[in-house]
Amino acid sequence: MMSEIKLILSDIDGTILNDNNVIDTGLKAAIKKLRQKDVPFVLASARSPEGMRQIALDLDVLDNPIACYNGALVVKDLHEENYATILSHELNVSEVEEMFTILGQKFPEVSVNLYSGSYWYVNDLDKWVKVEADITKMNPIVKSLPKLIAEHTVPIHKLLLIGETEQIQKALNYFKQSDFSNSSFYLSKPNYLEITNSNVSKEKALRELAKTYQLDLANTMTLGDNFNDVPMLKIAGLGVAMQNAPVEVQKCANVVTETNNQNGVSKAIEKYAL
Repeated sequence: MMSEIKLILSDIDGTILNDNNVIDTGLKAAIKKLRQKDVPFVLASARSPEGMRQIALDLDVLDNPIACYNGALVVKDLHEENYATILSHELNVSEVEEMFTILGQKFPEVSVNLYSGSYWYVNDLDKWVKVEADITKMNPIVKSLPKLIAEHTVPIHKLLLIGETEQIQKALNYFKQSDFSNSSFYLSKPNYLEITNSNVSKEKALRELAKTYQLDLANTMTLGDNFNDVPMLKIAGLGVAMQNAPVEVQKCANVVTETNNQNGVSKAIEKYAL
């Protein structure tokens, strides 16, 4: 017998957004029904607070917690200029400095993006940065990243490395073999390498949110489409993979819903939570 769902944590890209970056058209109505049942719908993504604000606004979940940078920063009341921080896990600065040395020496073509709170910093506006700005509708701040890191003035919630797929795979393997015990490395797309504090994952975000709401993990439902979603799919009472997820990801879920192009999320909510 499945436990009653009292909290839902959902990925964004490839999950609630279809391939044209349009939100699941049944989701707003489903969230309205969840609200009547007092079930929070929490967005969890590798994106920044700014990159999630518009989606949260469209879905009317701005006052729910929102897990940014895969859970490195969990905020609420995102409609306020200065949102409330529920938790924050930052990268270790000396490890970041070492990564920059390696990137400069071995992977100079890779585009480096640094995220701190709501802010996105880049060394220059290269082609990868322009593509990312197009997707997230955000504007980066151009600044010397090594200088920014050396000044120790901003918390570093995430680094994002973008490049040709082969280069990014090489960088991932190199970093994984180096001794960065405080950082974790994972791909969110074949050519997007995300780096966060090793205490950060959507699974940990789910655990911390369940504690906040005083719920058992058995009463949670998670939805996702990629490898970085696997830990949260495994520990939730009901892990729901999208049909567009890789087969290995689908195998880690309890159930598979329709694809992100067929409103898979709202259909799963109707079926299992309402």
